[in-house]
Amino acid sequence: MRRTKPLAVVAGAALLTLAACGGSGDGGETNAGEREFDNASETIDKDPEAQGPAEDIEGATAGGTITVFLPGDPGPDDLDPTNGWSVTGNSIQQALTSRSLTQYKRDPESTTGEMILVPDLAVDLGQPNEDFTEWTFEIRDDATWEDGSPITAEEVAWGINRSMDSEQFPSGPGTEYSQQYFLGAGEYEGPYTDKNTDWEGVEFDNDASTVTIKMAKTFPDMDYWGAFMAMGPAPLGKESQPPAYGQNIKSNGPYKVDSFRPGDELVLVKNDQWNPESDPARHQYADKWVFKFNADGDQTDQIMLSDNTESQTALSTQLGSSSYTDGSEVLGDRLVQQSSQCTSFLYPDYESTDLNWRKAVAYAYPYEDAWQAGGEVPGVTRVPANSIMPPGMSGKSDYFVDGEQFTFDPEKAKELLAESDTPAEISMIFYEADPLAVATQKVITEGFEQAGFTVKATGVQESPYSTWTNPDDKLNKSLNLRGVNWCSDWPSGLTMVPPLTRTGATYNTGFFSESAMDDRMDEIPNMDLEEQAEAWGQLDEDLSTEFFPIIPTAFRNDLYAFGSKIGNPTGDGSIGAPNYKDLFVAQ
Repeated sequence: MRRTKPLAVVAGAALLTLAACGGSGDGGETNAGEREFDNASETIDKDPEAQGPAEDIEGATAGGTITVFLPGDPGPDDLDPTNGWSVTGNSIQQALTSRSLTQYKRDPESTTGEMILVPDLAVDLGQPNEDFTEWTFEIRDDATWEDGSPITAEEVAWGINRSMDSEQFPSGPGTEYSQQYFLGAGEYEGPYTDKNTDWEGVEFDNDASTVTIKMAKTFPDMDYWGAFMAMGPAPLGKESQPPAYGQNIKSNGPYKVDSFRPGDELVLVKNDQWNPESDPARHQYADKWVFKFNADGDQTDQIMLSDNTESQTALSTQLGSSSYTDGSEVLGDRLVQQSSQCTSFLYPDYESTDLNWRKAVAYAYPYEDAWQAGGEVPGVTRVPANSIMPPGMSGKSDYFVDGEQFTFDPEKAKELLAESDTPAEISMIFYEADPLAVATQKVITEGFEQAGFTVKATGVQESPYSTWTNPDDKLNKSLNLRGVNWCSDWPSGLTMVPPLTRTGATYNTGFFSESAMDDRMDEIPNMDLEEQAEAWGQLDEDLSTEFFPIIPTAFRNDLYAFGSKIGNPTGDGSIGAPNYKDLFVAQ
């Protein structure tokens, strides 16, 4: 899953997250004297019998408005659940407005806050057949839309059908999962693009309240995939017609949309038709939520450290490096630190660059200086990365592409450039709407130039993902260095390696393509379950050491600053974001 925050992916600074992150384990690497982060869990427990209502949070009170500042983060372009594949958008919507087959809840019995996979609109976690090629979900009968009408199995089936339409939702998660695993994968193009009404991949029975999904190949992870909004309902017919529906969605969670200005603000108010008895994980404590996208980082830090009226009922999804020491002292336990299963990358254009050029870029990147310029805390919120799969992911292989950890070494980069057949020229873009991204790009350009590269860095006003994920974009065609930041969708290499390196994958922004690697990606899901984790880790190592198509720059951790009147300040380890489901305003 990607982050919407362009700075993260453009410049490698302030990188944000796509989804099963968090938990416990051995402490991550930190600077001496700094707090440690727990590595993310290799697995997520499941409770198929969990039912609503969710357990009350100790001391929780109702009422008030929670303001969320998202420094440098433009947020989602639209709110269509089928299109949701970013940490920022998904963390908000999955927690507050848009339900799906399954979901995550914070384990109330855990002292470290592990997340548990539990039912949502389904009464359990689904019933698979013996070889996991067919899954049946019974839809609960007590969940409703914001207008009070019941959610039907037909509406859930229609929502799932929409995820097959890669033409209408080219950056949606269905491109990686529905289109890869559901019956008709690669043939059926979705309900808007393909007028074939005979597709049998998803069937429903309104009388029995069941939805059955048929697979093109074995897919034992369907219960995890069910936690994505794309595996939830949509209104039938023209009411959910894209792209208009993305600006005027129909809520079925505890909150509904009051107003939405993309790139600026999202306001949510209570949905009085939400039935807590139907929901095993969500709460509805606050009266209103106000999300402020693209917030100024320095100003937000000042607000959060002031403990004034504005900050007391607010939280920030980031605390800048210059405020870290003061934040640790002033905020105490309200400065929440969380590990995530996320890696940030530079992605050279595979066809136009050679191996030595790509290694030269890896040595020319000014890691710590770039992180600091982007407001990150080196050794705390960013640590050096050596692989595609992040720490805590089962099967992760500890290897070094060049025999050692890549660090800023301009002289070594020059030596590699001398052996390269690719011109020492870099063409890239950065998000000029964010001052931190501008500052970071300046540091990156200086580092590359010190290593012998000539750099053309073009500022863009929209998220660079809009350019990077459009192979027909004229500007994109002129680039030879792009970026991407990726977090696991659930704890499996299946959600890290293929989405970034499979031929034609939406977020394969460097257009890497090797048929032998594609074949192995197809083979691993058919192996015995207990062998798959190690196989993904080995593929990560083999792919990187032989081809080195994608340059890992950092494993990421998060810092969230909570106001003094925000109750239960915690993170959501399933998606690498604040735990919106369980927050309240202390009265």
